[in-house]
Formats: sequence, C-alpha cells, structure tokens
Amino acid sequence: MTGSIRLYVAEPLVAGASITASASQAHYLGTVMRRGPGDEVRLFNGQDGEFGTRIETIRRDRATLHIGRQLRPQAPEPDLWLVFSLLKRDATDLVVQKATELGVSALHPIVTERSNTHRVNEARLASIAIEAAEQSERLTVPQLLPPRPLGNLLSDWPPDRRLYVAAERTNAPRIIPSHGKTGLLVGPEGGFTPAELDAMQAHPFVTAVSLGPRILRAETACIAGVALLQAV
Repeated sequence: MTGSIRLYVAEPLVAGASITASASQAHYLGTVMRRGPGDEVRLFNGQDGEFGTRIETIRRDRATLHIGRQLRPQAPEPDLWLVFSLLKRDATDLVVQKATELGVSALHPIVTERSNTHRVNEARLASIAIEAAEQSERLTVPQLLPPRPLGNLLSDWPPDRRLYVAAERTNAPRIIPSHGKTGLLVGPEGGFTPAELDAMQAHPFVTAVSLGPRILRAETACIAGVALLQAV
C-alpha cells in the first residue's frame, strides 16, 4: 500500500470543488511519485484544515484534484517567532527546516555585525519551509520574512511579545517553557557584540536566557531553544 502524499496549496479548500496543482506539484505527483487518476492526495492551505482529495487528471505539467471530505479541522498552533542571524547556506537551510518541523509560526532572519552573509535566496527557503510542513503534518507554513538589520527588528518588535535572547557566556537564567506570544533570538557563530547586547537590553520586552552550560553552534541553538520553549 502506498503512503499518502501531503501538499500545500494557496487556494481555498471546499469539499466537492476541484483544484489545479502547480506544474511542479504535477511533476512530483506523476513523475516522481508515480501517482495517477484516482490516487489520494491530502491538501492543506494553513486556513481550512486538511482535506482528502483524488487525482482527476494528470500529465507532466498539470494535474487536477477533486476535493473530498475534511480530514482535520484547522487548529491553534504555537505563536512562536524565531529570529536568527543569517548563517552559511546549509546551516540556514537546516534552521528553516527544523524550526518549521518544530512548529514556529514565523521566521525572521536578521543581519548582525558578525553575520556570515547578508543575502539569502528567499524562494529557496520558502520551498524548504513548505516541504518541511508537508512532511511534518503541520497544518500551516511559517511566515518567512526578508532579512533585515538587528536594529530595525528591535525597533519594529511588538512590545507585548516577549523576546528571549540566547546569550552565551553570561550569567543569564536558564530558558524555561513559555506560553503565549513569544520570540527567540539566536545570534551568529561569533556571538553578539557587546554593543548589540547593550542595545537589546535597553528594550523592556527583551529577556536574556541561557541554553545550558555548553557553547552551541548557532543552528543547534535555534533548534534547542525552540524545543525548550515548547517543552510543556
């Protein structure tokens, strides 16, 4: 028996309607996964829950699917934002993939004084997030924001959202699970500069925390921090 395929779509999902897959999705279904008319595909769009569908027609670059019954209603998810300094490509890809799997609601890449890069392929990261959401069976895809300087992010940060800053080599208290609107900020491999730490501490919504006694790679810190904040 073949496993069920999940795909993310932007269109509304209504039982009884038909929907057209993108060219890349049609290629994936027909050429990569060898699916044909009548085969089941599960769809979600981040708003209407998850629906079972059946392939109606399919060819190399086009497929239509008939929407059946709702399999899962849309449900509340954690309101956790991950803010992370841009890393080298593979490390940034890993952060986006694992943070999506862990359920973050928004990804905010930033540029700091010690960032490894100032540019990113936003389309590539969006594709990674979508694929991770499809595979992890979450019902949403996190919002992916364009990179911006740390100072700009702090200036625009909503004051009612607590921002936990992973501060290594400090006497900050251990990070603990958190409820409600939350953010986690992880710096670059070289850490934040003293000036950046001072600027962050000037904001009342910022709380410095420790992720433990060891010095973690930036991508590891992102994954560990997100998991610890959601430990309950």
